[in-house]
Amino acid sequence: MDGLFDVAGRGHASLPLDVLASLTVLAIIPFLFMMCTSFVRNVVVLSLVRSAIGASALPPNAVLSGLALVLTLVVMTPTLQRIGRDAVQPYARGALTQSQALDRASAPLRSFMLRQTRVADIALFERVARRRGEAPGAAPLSVVVPAFVVGELRGAFAIGFALYLPFVAIDLAVAAMLMGLGMMMLSPPVVSLPVKLLLFVMVDGWALICGGVATSFR
Repeated sequence: MDGLFDVAGRGHASLPLDVLASLTVLAIIPFLFMMCTSFVRNVVVLSLVRSAIGASALPPNAVLSGLALVLTLVVMTPTLQRIGRDAVQPYARGALTQSQALDRASAPLRSFMLRQTRVADIALFERVARRRGEAPGAAPLSVVVPAFVVGELRGAFAIGFALYLPFVAIDLAVAAMLMGLGMMMLSPPVVSLPVKLLLFVMVDGWALICGGVATSFR
């Protein structure tokens, strides 16, 4: 009986720590969602497309963020299913401790991030963290996450550069036409914006961009 009370007492004492750990995990979930998933590339590419078109306020930020969120869920579905199968469900059944569940949940995220990350970026942040001689797969999350985010920003800006070129060509063509017609007082964006919107709709631009970004992940 004394042993039973001791065990119960230890379990009762550990309950506040479990609650605190759970609240901490819930608090950092938005950060993990942004930094450890495809959200960064999605939202940056969509923002660059809006900037390239020239409609600085349309679509609104809420619409772009919502679309990036939906694309992120589509891209991350296999990873999220693996996390649910390997970590969430066993933890809900009581088969895993909290630390074991977190370790199992981080493994699919690490695998996803490493597939998108260059070895050179991992090596860079290993030097910053003063870690040496580790294989990319053995690098801690403190190294993998910034390397992944830097790679995502690089990839998003590369896609944005490719998307900017057709719109810049339209702007130059419209400006040259207006100069040739002697219409110096007419602002080129006033004419080029409807042209860019028309061409973008004709080629079904949003569908092409969303599909291209979603399929760019390995």
